[in-house]
Amino acid sequence: MSVPFYVSPEQIMKDKADFARKGIARGRAVVVAQYSGGIVFVAENPSKALHKISEIYDRIGFAAVGKYNEFENLRVAGIRLADLRGYSYDRDDVTVRSLANAYAQTLGAIFTETAKPYEVEIVVAEVGIDEASDQIYRLTFDGSVADEHGYVAMGGSSEAIAGALFASWQAGQDLSTSLRQAVQALGEHGTDEARTLTPADLEVAILDRARARRTFRRIENSELEGLLSG
Repeated sequence: MSVPFYVSPEQIMKDKADFARKGIARGRAVVVAQYSGGIVFVAENPSKALHKISEIYDRIGFAAVGKYNEFENLRVAGIRLADLRGYSYDRDDVTVRSLANAYAQTLGAIFTETAKPYEVEIVVAEVGIDEASDQIYRLTFDGSVADEHGYVAMGGSSEAIAGALFASWQAGQDLSTSLRQAVQALGEHGTDEARTLTPADLEVAILDRARARRTFRRIENSELEGLLSG
């Protein structure tokens, strides 16, 4: 009689984590950063059809790296949850904190209970009445949640990109400055070779603090070119 093959739980979790990290690292990076008038999302994404950045609710945005079909499932689930809560109770009851908790539970259950974890990393952010009240949450493949401040980078070379932003980002700066810092960091550290990213290489959106509702807005074409030129 053959002896069943045994793998320790610790080794299974380590193998899952390594698998997910490798998948995420293959994706192009995304930066989310605060500026005086809101929050800007910047992704290296030449595709005009497959978005890494999107709106979840009035004052909440979503950004992701990794496998498109997996983070798209999470995005749609987040929109449905937000819509249901806003319809059942009140629009003000839809918060990024509750959304981050729901995502954490979902990702944690997938990581521990299924054979293959999601190869995704996501950020959900909510713009507040001022810069101090903005909220940014980063969620990893295993359901871990980090409360970020100022900026966050995820995907391939995220540590190097975050290091570049640490050296340049300051509270209270304008949109053009935060955007140019993010694009420069993505170009210099997003791959093994430094590049100059053009508007055609980028997907950019903001949560505009000045709007009462539907604060999410994409920045494209001549507007994007103008902001990048300073």
